[in-house]
Amino acid sequence: MATVFEPYVFNGGVYKHGLVIELLEDVGGYLVSKIVSVAEVTMDMMVPREDVPLLEALAKSLLGTLTKSPLTGVEIAVVSPTLASHHLPHSACDIAEYLRHPGAKTTMIGLARGMGKRVSLNDDYERRLINEHDLAVFCLGSFRDCIMNYKIRLFEGIEVPIVATGGPGDIETEEIDGADLYVGHLGRSSHRWRGADEISSLDVLNEKVSELTDKLRDIIAKDPPAVLPARAMKEIENQVPEITRSLAPAPLSLKLTGIRVKLPYDLFHEKVENVEFDEGPKLSDIADITKSKLNDYILVQIKPKSEVGFEI
Repeated sequence: MATVFEPYVFNGGVYKHGLVIELLEDVGGYLVSKIVSVAEVTMDMMVPREDVPLLEALAKSLLGTLTKSPLTGVEIAVVSPTLASHHLPHSACDIAEYLRHPGAKTTMIGLARGMGKRVSLNDDYERRLINEHDLAVFCLGSFRDCIMNYKIRLFEGIEVPIVATGGPGDIETEEIDGADLYVGHLGRSSHRWRGADEISSLDVLNEKVSELTDKLRDIIAKDPPAVLPARAMKEIENQVPEITRSLAPAPLSLKLTGIRVKLPYDLFHEKVENVEFDEGPKLSDIADITKSKLNDYILVQIKPKSEVGFEI
């Protein structure tokens, strides 16, 4: 099985932080991002699982901290049945915001016709948009019958893992057809979630989503991408200079098996396709590069090793 990379964030002083970068490169890890603020530095990195203790020891010696950020490099679609007031804004907004704390990139999606029992459904565009993400969190309501017998229609056509949230706390995941995980005590709300019980429920959501993501990483490691997405992201950043002028937040968004490049597809897809690696292949040889349903961005989906025949 290939090496499993885990996401970590280093927080510490600028002084000697280069030693952390050197050790990271020595063990075969990748630096995802680095932010320097006066005398402090924050670095997101992908570290081989077996080499984490080495980085932890060095961080401790430099009086810094190395903290696991389990959802770094994960894109999550937070789906609400409708944009109407009885489903938005509070519950879905709080869920999306809280998932960002451990590093996830979240996209909020309100379905056009997801409201009601008998008429709720999603359309092809919405399904395609949701399937561009690594997993989907469906923010459902507070009624047991509605969640178990009607809203499951919203899961049709969704190919990524599904996390369902709702008010009832006594529903088991197995009782919801099509869901990979159910988290209760997260139903409708007419206020922002600030209470201790509400924050505790959000903590449970983050914990369970992180566990699901770890399982996905283990599955991916059995047939890994032809190139690590973090490495492909760095090559795109180095060879497509226009990415530095993108006004989108996080112009390069890391996914479990790909990258979302926030540049117009029609203008820049050829440049992205022609990104070269030292071993010889171009990105187009080892990845499917398509137009995203989100703002016509460029979506890079790296092919697995079994399909390409090699790994770089």
